Amino acid sequence: MNKLIISLKESYNEMVYKVSWPPMKELQSSSVLVLIGSLIFALVIGVMDTAFENVMKEVYNMFN
Repeated sequence: MNKLIISLKESYNEMVYKVSWPPMKELQSSSVLVLIGSLIFALVIGVMDTAFENVMKEVYNMFN
C-alpha cells in the first residue's frame, strides 16, 4: 500500500511540476483538428462500408 501512495504522489508531482502543458489556444486548435480528422475518417469508413454492402448484395443476388 505504501508503494501505491508513493507512486501516486510521484505521478502527481510530475504532472504538476515537470510536464509542460500547451497554452489553451493551442490545445483548442489541436482538439478541433483531431475532431475534423475523426469525422473525415468516419465518413470514409462509412462510404467504404456502404459500397462493400452494395457489392455483396449484388454478389448474393447473382446466386439467387
